[in-house]
Amino acid sequence: MPVFTWEGRSSSGQRVRGEMEALSTQAVFNALKSQRITPNMKKIKEKGTGLQKEINIPGFKPKAKVKEIVVFTRQFATMIDAGLPIVQGLDVLGKNHPNPAMKRTLLAIKEHVQSGGTLADALSKHPRMFDDLFVNMIAAGEAGGVLDIILERLADYLEKSAKLKRSVKTAMIYPSVVVGAAVIVTSILLIFVIPTFAELFSSFGAALPTPTQWVINLSNFMVANGGTIAFGLIATFWLLRRFLKTDRGKRVAHPLFLKMPVFGELIRKVAVARFTRTMGTMLSSGVPILDALAICGRTAGNKVVETEIGRVRVSISEGKTIAEPLLYSNIFPPMVTQMIMVGEQTGALDAMLQKIADFYDDEVDNAVNALKQLIEPIMILVLGTLVGGLVIAMYLPIFKLGTVV
Repeated sequence: MPVFTWEGRSSSGQRVRGEMEALSTQAVFNALKSQRITPNMKKIKEKGTGLQKEINIPGFKPKAKVKEIVVFTRQFATMIDAGLPIVQGLDVLGKNHPNPAMKRTLLAIKEHVQSGGTLADALSKHPRMFDDLFVNMIAAGEAGGVLDIILERLADYLEKSAKLKRSVKTAMIYPSVVVGAAVIVTSILLIFVIPTFAELFSSFGAALPTPTQWVINLSNFMVANGGTIAFGLIATFWLLRRFLKTDRGKRVAHPLFLKMPVFGELIRKVAVARFTRTMGTMLSSGVPILDALAICGRTAGNKVVETEIGRVRVSISEGKTIAEPLLYSNIFPPMVTQMIMVGEQTGALDAMLQKIADFYDDEVDNAVNALKQLIEPIMILVLGTLVGGLVIAMYLPIFKLGTVV
């Protein structure tokens, strides 16, 4: 059903405006008159036409932020818990959402549910906003009649997952900024500053110290081939990103990531925290264990971890336990496998997985803090050595100016 914008005056003479779903402009007019509003026929216009039409650029479809998904999930859970019908809740949340993309999506989901489809099916049609985990948990909540509880668990899960991502990004920002600054400063020195010194030294008519000559040669090479070097670096970076997004690239790079000094252990802890949090949330929500493992594998974020989870899934399908294949894994620490084993034996696997996830969330925070403390002096040392080395190399001839002249 189309949505119309309208303007008019209330019974008290105040100017009012809004939006309304209706079959036609006349239907909007009649509905407003019944509400004792005098509409302006010229101001009743269908959204999505003329200047109001929203433009979507291919490849740049807007996507809701995690925070917006969390807020929607919590608000929807509150509405369902209060006894509000699903369609009415989606209608209220959709019409009042500030994000146009989210607004369109929620209203489209409402239309699907209103026509007889399930909420999970409606959500599955919008994978950019609602992933497999979200859809499967909603399906389990609908089947068990505990949709409000599932929505609350989903909101908690999304908040904790977002916190984990922020921790990892925090660990990467500082070294990236310092390395970027080092590259920029070094490039400026080599391209703009060093040539000035080179012209000065060429007038001396004497051999320059070896470090100085190396720096001048590097500067000449940068000046002569700066464009080619910049293009090559950008092209290499772009091709590397494309390669790492392919299945073959992930199989080559992800094992290397886990073997990196310092960062490898952080990646391992993030993988354990993500797996246990996702698995625990889905099991406690009634999602079948094989389906939960399949989703955990796709959301693992590392091909090695995904392979290990695939082995667990095969083990379960053969009638074995989750802990058995994990005992021989190099990804999951012995403490984790022992706690999972205890959880399976006591019938409280979902609660045990949540405890492991909470523990590893703290471990990730501690690892990030330790990483920042370790990286800061290393980056300062590297930057100081690089820039200081260039400066010293260029001042060596000046120190020997007396003998050169």
